[in-house]
Amino acid sequence: MNTFEFVVVNVGDEATNSNDSDWSMDCSAGAVVRVKTLHISSPILAAKSPFFYKLFSNGMRESEQRHVTLRINASEEAALMELLNFMYSTTLTTTTAPALLDVLMAADKFEVASCMRYCSRLLRNMPMTPDSALLYLELPSSVLMADAVQPLTDAAKQYLAGRYKDITKFQEEVIALPLAGVEAILSSDDLQVASEDAVYDFVLKWSRQQYTKLEDRREVLGTRLAQLIRFPYMTCRKLKKVLTCSDFDHEVASKLVLEGLFFKAEAPHRQRSLAAEDTASSNRRFVERAYKYRPVKVVEFELPRQQCVVYLDLKREECNNLFPSGRVYSQAFHLGGQGFFLSAHCNMDQQSSFHCFGLFLGMQEKGSVSFAVDYEFAARSRPTEEFVSKYKGNYVFTGGKAVGYRNLFAIPWTSFMAEDSLYFINGVLHLRAELTIKH
Repeated sequence: MNTFEFVVVNVGDEATNSNDSDWSMDCSAGAVVRVKTLHISSPILAAKSPFFYKLFSNGMRESEQRHVTLRINASEEAALMELLNFMYSTTLTTTTAPALLDVLMAADKFEVASCMRYCSRLLRNMPMTPDSALLYLELPSSVLMADAVQPLTDAAKQYLAGRYKDITKFQEEVIALPLAGVEAILSSDDLQVASEDAVYDFVLKWSRQQYTKLEDRREVLGTRLAQLIRFPYMTCRKLKKVLTCSDFDHEVASKLVLEGLFFKAEAPHRQRSLAAEDTASSNRRFVERAYKYRPVKVVEFELPRQQCVVYLDLKREECNNLFPSGRVYSQAFHLGGQGFFLSAHCNMDQQSSFHCFGLFLGMQEKGSVSFAVDYEFAARSRPTEEFVSKYKGNYVFTGGKAVGYRNLFAIPWTSFMAEDSLYFINGVLHLRAELTIKH
């Protein structure tokens, strides 16, 4: 057996958070509180910890030297005793989250990976709270980078993302969260937001509240948060505003907007390929979230008449979820300075005899503005997979009004959703709306 002596001292924060090289046998820094001597088996400790292996190798070069001294801070004494106990018995006596965190920190400092895994597993099995999740995500970087702690931090991120996925509902709570918490939430594909525009607006609001100095705000936006905003799914109107937003460095903003616009210009199969490649990445900027309002592609014309062509794709499962009386809305698009949207419904036909698929066109802004619009709805259809016109009409729109057709395909819902349906191509319903302002 070897003699292992550790000197308990009161030292400053700088010494407390020091690197391994400072855990030396020099006891000069700090006031000594007490000296504790233990008889230990150096082979057991050396086998469990590279730190102790090096300590014993360096401290016992002479064969007759069987005594080593270690300086620790008073606040770490209990955690070190628990750690030493674990290295012998592979169990801990402590069961509270704060005490386990202390042991985890000690296990990281003394390089006992098996104890880090053990603490991480115990903490992961405890009920998670917002405070505990944030505590795990704000551990020192050396701890966060350890493979043994990854399952714990992943669980903390998943908890926060699940609890705050409706950031509109919990906006006051989320605005008050620190950076690590906001990053966990914005990394989720399941955010319940109207559109990516809303994510961008939230990030700006949060950063302005948390970082009042412009240079600090630009730093955190450019290096941390911008990569979590999925610019390819923002509307073109909002992307224009990004270019003139002073909160972003201009070079950073230009790069992000160009990337978003290039993605929008890609063919659908290429977009799907980019999203698939991005799935394993941490920022997932090409992966579409579960937006409340479905993204659309819009082609606008000014001459010879003001006109726009809008493309809306709905997955089979999205349509299936509409039954029996659901509806899904598109993101807004603009024509003649007015905001419009499409809405797809599962509703009863005109005679209320069966369910069917309906498509409607609405105008957003309420007010006295009104103008006449010619519109046409079309859908890709097998076997040609070309767009086939399904409904034409004209309407004098005023704010808040909508027009459309309750049974776009003139078939019951069961036929529309059938496996041999003509309208789902590789599991996607492709819709097109063409709007022209009448003069």
